Amino acid sequence: MTEEEWVHSIESLCESKAAEFRMIGYEHVTGKEIWECISEKYAKTGEPAMHQVVNDILSLKVTKFMNFLTISAYKGTHF
Repeated sequence: MTEEEWVHSIESLCESKAAEFRMIGYEHVTGKEIWECISEKYAKTGEPAMHQVVNDILSLKVTKFMNFLTISAYKGTHF
């Protein structure tokens, strides 16, 4: 898989997860925000294997995402 295909696949998964969150009432979630939440933990350890990235996106819970947004707001890095 080329890097371009990999990026497209990850973007699609993030958009899918954002759509899932919008369906349950979190109307302003974007795929970019999902990726920021997921990739935050890769800053220290480096990017893992593709299957781990996919698992992290698909298993993301609303509570973890909301915690990420709250902490980002406190830090002044997100809003």
